[in-house]
Amino acid sequence: MDSRIRQHAAVIVDRCIDLQPDENVVVSLPPVAEDLRVALYEKIGEVGANPVMLARGDRGIGTDRAARAYLQAIDAEDLSTPEHLLQLYEHADAAVVGRPHRNVTEQSDVSTELGAAFAEAHRDVLNARLSTKWCLTQYPAPADAQLAGMSTAAYEDFVYDAVNKDWDAVEDHQQQMVDILNPAEEVRIVSGDTTDVTMSVADMTTLNDCGSNNLPAGEVFTAPVPDSVEGEVVFDKPVYHQAREIQGAALTFEDGEVVSFSAEQNEDVLAGILKTDAGARRLGELGIGMNRGIDRFTYNMLFDEKMGDTVHMALGRAYPETVGEGVEQNDSAKHVDMIVDMSEDSFIEVDGEIVQRNGTFVFEDGFDA
Repeated sequence: MDSRIRQHAAVIVDRCIDLQPDENVVVSLPPVAEDLRVALYEKIGEVGANPVMLARGDRGIGTDRAARAYLQAIDAEDLSTPEHLLQLYEHADAAVVGRPHRNVTEQSDVSTELGAAFAEAHRDVLNARLSTKWCLTQYPAPADAQLAGMSTAAYEDFVYDAVNKDWDAVEDHQQQMVDILNPAEEVRIVSGDTTDVTMSVADMTTLNDCGSNNLPAGEVFTAPVPDSVEGEVVFDKPVYHQAREIQGAALTFEDGEVVSFSAEQNEDVLAGILKTDAGARRLGELGIGMNRGIDRFTYNMLFDEKMGDTVHMALGRAYPETVGEGVEQNDSAKHVDMIVDMSEDSFIEVDGEIVQRNGTFVFEDGFDA
């Protein structure tokens, strides 16, 4: 086995979920990630914890092919909360989820309406999983390498270079941005002539993503006050959702809600996201990418949202840990991240002060206010 896989497993078990003896952990990885499955089970055994394996456990319906077959066969009105899966996560202390693919477009012929109904039926399952010590990660499967336009070997190097890092050093660097955002009242994001959006982050909590949940990590993120978002955003990086590529997504916000939208490609998929529920028309996250080791777009949001010189905003569910006490949490069955390039003709402004210009932060060399 590639030694980097065992290192990956060790980071997950020891740092991301901090697994302890006798804890119950759900490992959700498809067969294409068998080596990581084995390495994780070795580490879990060394700890003395109790694992259970699901092939696609964040959904609970097997492999991508099996999931497609199920969704093609069932009617949306027949979908309901899978209570047995819900109880599994309610009794779990930790969860490790990975989404490598044999075919990244396996579900491209599943309707967006059915996908939205399925997400709604699994809302409680998602909430239960996110209440555990959870980690979302990636295994470098050939289909994901193909989607990224890379050879399998090059993609393996890309993944492991992003995953197996000195996360303590990353934490120290990113904490500087956390310290700026945590006491802030308002954030403004400007990029070119197409994006100018403001939002309140008053009383919200900014988290330092440094290898605790997502792996790879490399961002700081918080939640906007749901009704505070105003302005227009054009997401200049594609959004890959339900095996379809949304290009040129543009949103206009008033009183926190999307009041108009468009896309250059697959606008119907964007419409399906927004129609999921009321919360899907509001932002649940503002994230700032700070991992400059991720230097290319790969159509994998777990990596793409961490890229340096980017900002991402998520339609839908806010992470409870980012929502301050007594503040409304935006709730939704969806959480869909979308990326704005901040490398040129752009800035981030916090309470009237520019803290990043053209990708360079105020605490870094070369910052130009």
